[in-house]
Amino acid sequence: MEGILYFAAVLAVALGAAHSFLGERYILSRLFRRNDLPKLFGSSEFTTRTLRFAWHITTAAWFGFAALLVHAGRGDLTMSGMLQIIGLTFVVSGVLPLLLTRGKHLSWLVLFVIGGIALWCAA
Repeated sequence: MEGILYFAAVLAVALGAAHSFLGERYILSRLFRRNDLPKLFGSSEFTTRTLRFAWHITTAAWFGFAALLVHAGRGDLTMSGMLQIIGLTFVVSGVLPLLLTRGKHLSWLVLFVIGGIALWCAA
């Protein structure tokens, strides 16, 4: 079972990387060339930044799942370890909207709180 869980983890990482790279190249870049994007907060910049972080947050989640699969494969997945991985995944997910929307999309606050709670409970 260990090998198949490692294989699943590799697939999750590959899927996340492909999703981010190919999505950025073939979907987001083409979408952002359009002139009819909604203008939130006075311009379409917030819209594009929000769409970008929303797209890439999926990759962060899949990387977190991959870490869980690796630890499950090693047989050392404890409650504390699981909460650490979940907490770090939410913190990384919070960094995306914080940076990409310059803090205007407030999801980063909630993501940081969730990550902080998970990390605190892991300790």
